Amino acid sequence: MNFDIKDISLADEGKKKITWAGTDMPVLAGICKEYQEKKPLKGLIVGACLHVTSETANLMISLKSGGAKVSLCASNPLSTQDDVAASLVKDYGISVFAIKGEDNATYYGHINSVLDSRPQVSMDDGADLISTVHSKRTELADNVLGGTEETTTGVIRLKSMEKKGVLKYPIIAVNDAKTKHFFDNRYGTGQSTIDGILRSTNILLAGKKFVVIGYGWCGKGVAMRARGMGASVIVLEIDPFKAIEAKMDGFDVMDAKQAAKIGDVFLSVTGNLNVIGKNILEKCKDNAIVANSGHFDAEIDLKYLKNNSAKVVNARPFVQQYIMKDGRKINVLAEGRLVNLGAAEGHPASVMDMSFANQALSVKYIYEKSDSLEKKVYPVPEELDKNIAVLKLKSMGIKIDRLTPEQEKYLNSWELGT
Repeated sequence: MNFDIKDISLADEGKKKITWAGTDMPVLAGICKEYQEKKPLKGLIVGACLHVTSETANLMISLKSGGAKVSLCASNPLSTQDDVAASLVKDYGISVFAIKGEDNATYYGHINSVLDSRPQVSMDDGADLISTVHSKRTELADNVLGGTEETTTGVIRLKSMEKKGVLKYPIIAVNDAKTKHFFDNRYGTGQSTIDGILRSTNILLAGKKFVVIGYGWCGKGVAMRARGMGASVIVLEIDPFKAIEAKMDGFDVMDAKQAAKIGDVFLSVTGNLNVIGKNILEKCKDNAIVANSGHFDAEIDLKYLKNNSAKVVNARPFVQQYIMKDGRKINVLAEGRLVNLGAAEGHPASVMDMSFANQALSVKYIYEKSDSLEKKVYPVPEELDKNIAVLKLKSMGIKIDRLTPEQEKYLNSWELGT
């Protein structure tokens, strides 16, 4: 078994983390038990590029329990939990290529190590595995039955590839499942982003002006949590509908020019380039905090900061303080990468339970249905998504009602009026 991790001796601590997370992932545990008994993935080779966390570990274990041969690398250089990587190798026999803080060359080397296994199903969080197959490892494309994508940024990239006619195999957009983006993005990103900011800075949020850039599901979650801790939340948007929604939800809405001068914390959650750029960085107050919870570090214009600073100081773990030429200090968290994973532990296990249940069932779906799938981006089949919601409710001890036959008839009939 090939692997490249920081230190195999960390495995004992990693196994404790994996077990702890697993206790709060009952839906995935049920799928794992079924996979262990029926082996629906027997003979399948899976290559995964995901955040190497204790929650991801439980997904990898479930796939292996189903009979798959699994290789895993990180989808972000700062998101790996080294002890978890060690346990996956030592205790579960899963090939892992991931080291927290790895440089770009190592990062892409690890992606290629996973691709060397010649996967039949790819699993992505940001589409780096898929894009490497399409650009530098094209000889592998015909061997791939399909893939899954976990995050908004990756889905955007893949839908662009489909539109241009260059997508070489079918993709299931796990991110777009109702049991994923409503909950993972809103409650998972909302809590874990605040967690990452507080761990890295130890600031008091109460009384701070907290600027959220982007009011999608992630932005909504962060805004909700920041307000809950006493911050005065400002939302920046380019979409007039989302801007109105943010205002109606009780947040201040303004443009970057206004917010730049008054914000204490700036957070980008858009998936776009240089969102926190010159327009904010040249005007923000001394000691402003800048962070990103979108997938790539491109959301913060780090080049502008480097070109306009006199020096850079590591003020705290995961805090790079740019001392600007005009004397202001700007604090960038987690090197501009995902703050919730770079400076904290990512989403809570109970949220990832639904996301990774979608992943596990989507891999099985691709294996069974690949002959009928075109080279397109597909949603998670509605019956799988709904079943995950039902199982999650059951695990929480929650019962809900059903329509009576009379009510079903009423909703499906045009003859019945007022």
